[in-house]
Amino acid sequence: MPKTIKMSVDKTFSKLKPYAVAGLIIVAALVNVAYAQQKSAKDAIDDYRASLQDGNPADLNAARGEALWKTKRGSKNASLEACDLGLGAGKVKGAVTGLPRYFADTNQTMDLESRLVHCMVTLQGANKADFTARTAFSGEGQKATVIEDLVAYIYDESRDMVINVPQNHATEKTAYARGKEAFYFKGGPFDFSCASCHGEDGKRIRLQDLPNLTKPGPAQAAFSQWPAYRVSQGAVRTMQWRLYDCFRQQRFPELQYLSQTSVDLITFMGVNANGGKMAAPALKR
Repeated sequence: MPKTIKMSVDKTFSKLKPYAVAGLIIVAALVNVAYAQQKSAKDAIDDYRASLQDGNPADLNAARGEALWKTKRGSKNASLEACDLGLGAGKVKGAVTGLPRYFADTNQTMDLESRLVHCMVTLQGANKADFTARTAFSGEGQKATVIEDLVAYIYDESRDMVINVPQNHATEKTAYARGKEAFYFKGGPFDFSCASCHGEDGKRIRLQDLPNLTKPGPAQAAFSQWPAYRVSQGAVRTMQWRLYDCFRQQRFPELQYLSQTSVDLITFMGVNANGGKMAAPALKR
């Protein structure tokens, strides 16, 4: 390069260099601000949840649920103390750690809610057709349903116990396989699937982190905290409700309460969460 041209290039670069450095500093600052905002938002949510841990309103649901479990009700004037949740008649402690599971008396793999309804029908004389999303889930400002209270009680009895959803019987394996297929199935007006939100790392919706339910760690953290008391709704929300609401957000057809698809999805998530510790009923925003 001729000396005159080189001197001109060097001179120009020396003039631009401060601006380039300043530009890099600004870019770095913007990246740091964005990271700080993301981190502070997550920290704020964590702090909010921690501030609520001293008194979980779901404790009241659990107390009512225990009374409902032991009270004689229905046309048969019977309690649920003879209900077998998988560990034998009337045994509650630790039962949900192994649900969904196969039950020989129905020849089906059942989650807690479908098993509870089965017991209310067979032991107390309830009508299964009466159990729908409208009757199982309380509306805004309404008192808790029987299902919500019973679920809170039964899950509370298994707090801190290890999740161990079985895959021994053929129906359990089939339920898992169908649940996995449903998890990845895309449909609706936005061509969404469960995996669209919960099949990869690092996804968020607004300020909410979305756990990757295909990995043990995030799956354990998510599965172990349902049912949960939703502070924004003032109600205990069950796992069946969680799936029902997810389908609504995906703009899918309404997920029928206790449907095969709902039980299959819970089986898929539960098996992926094996090894975690139950922390439900938890608190959610």
